[in-house]
Order: sequence, then C-alpha cells, then structure tokens
Amino acid sequence: MKKLILLLIAITVISCKNETKKESSKKEEIKETKKVKKEKFPEELGKVFQTHGGINAWRKAKVLSFNKGEEVHTSDLQSRKIVVNHSKYSLGFDGKEVWLSEDEKGTFKGNPNFYYNLYFYFYAMPFVLSDNGIVYEKVKAISFEGTDFPGYKISYEANVGSSPDDNYIIYYNPKTYQMEWLAYTVTFNSKEPSEKYKLIKYNKWENVNGLILPQEITWFKKDDAGNPTMPAKPATVFTLPLISEAKLADSFYEKPAN
Repeated sequence: MKKLILLLIAITVISCKNETKKESSKKEEIKETKKVKKEKFPEELGKVFQTHGGINAWRKAKVLSFNKGEEVHTSDLQSRKIVVNHSKYSLGFDGKEVWLSEDEKGTFKGNPNFYYNLYFYFYAMPFVLSDNGIVYEKVKAISFEGTDFPGYKISYEANVGSSPDDNYIIYYNPKTYQMEWLAYTVTFNSKEPSEKYKLIKYNKWENVNGLILPQEITWFKKDDAGNPTMPAKPATVFTLPLISEAKLADSFYEKPAN
C-alpha cells in the first residue's frame, strides 16, 4: 500500500512538472547553474555524477524507494529518515532514533542501528558520495579483465554520521565514467579505522526518472593486490525503484503503534 502511495505521488509530481510555464523553467535553470558552481568534489567524480544523471537532479529529489527481496526501503533524501518495511517486521530512523517493530517471534535477527541505512548507501551510489563533510583522495586503480579502473577514496570529517571512520573507494570506467566498483570498510562495531576493504561490483544499472541507479550488485573476492577475482556470493537484486520530488509526511517514518 505504501509503495502504491509513493507511486501516486510520483505520478502527481510528473504531471505538475508538465504544466510548469517556460519562464519558470528558465529561472530554475539559472538557479541550478549557480548550484553547480558551489559543489566541491574532484572533476572526475563530477563526471561520474553527470554520467549517472547529474548532481542537480539528485539534489532536487526528495524521496527514494526500492525493494530488496521482500523488504521495501524508503528514504527521505534531505533528512535521511528511513523506513524498511517487511511483512513480519519494520525498522527505521525517525530523525532522532532508530526503531524496530516486529512480530512476537522476533523475526528480525540483525542490528537495527547497523542495518537500517546499510542498503540505502549501497543503492544510492554514487550520489551519497557527494554528501557534506566528505574528504576526497585519489588512489591507485584496480584491474579486472584487462581494464584499469581509477579510484577515489572517500573519508569523513570527525563526528559525521554514526561511523565517521568508515571509508569508501569508488572505482569508475575510465572511458564512460560510469561507476563500476565500490570498496568499503566497516567500523560500526569496532569504532576504529580499518584497512580491511570489502569489494562490490555494480553489475547492472537502470534509468529511474533520469537518474542511473543500480539494479544488481555482487560482492567479490580479491587477490593480495586488492584486485577483484571472482564473485563471493550471488548477486543482490533491487526492484521497483522510485524517485520523487514530493516529500512524505514525517509520520511515515515513525515507529508504528502496536
């Protein structure tokens, strides 16, 4: 039902866009041009963002939703409030705290604080790597099947997010500037910096209202040099994607009453 509501919102937003006057469109273009000049990230990453639909389109989006298996993940892109809905449990972040609601059997087995936004970050690539408080550093390329993929390391300033010591490395195709790989560390439990990177291959992409978002990702094994070798497990598939410029009510992200 919530997915249907989101879909109706998206349709309404698109209809409203079509009725906008040309003069308003010109004013909007001027505003967007000014925004581009204020962005601060390496030129190569700017090209990656542009290949995936453009940072301006991402900044305008308000709600992102996708399915992972039986879970529906819905996020407010400005506040980063999130809800993960399943037939037997739901969890999320209401802007103040992480919550969990489940059946009497305790179906959800993970850590809500770690899981609630985990797949949001994987799915919202590469755009989440343009958030505030990020430090960029060019790193050595990785090689796979005869192609070298240049990379940028993304680290966070102190006290940014729940795991500021987490690091990401985005690797992109040197010809098309499409994102191909993501390396990342996990410091949620240890709360200490780590150099042990996990590696994800972004296999397939799809156009979602102008933004190129992942349809399938696969965790890969690495050799001693850090280059990918073979899949570590079956691919994770995302379905029913949705991007909307209309916000949802704050109550949507609150813990449901028992």
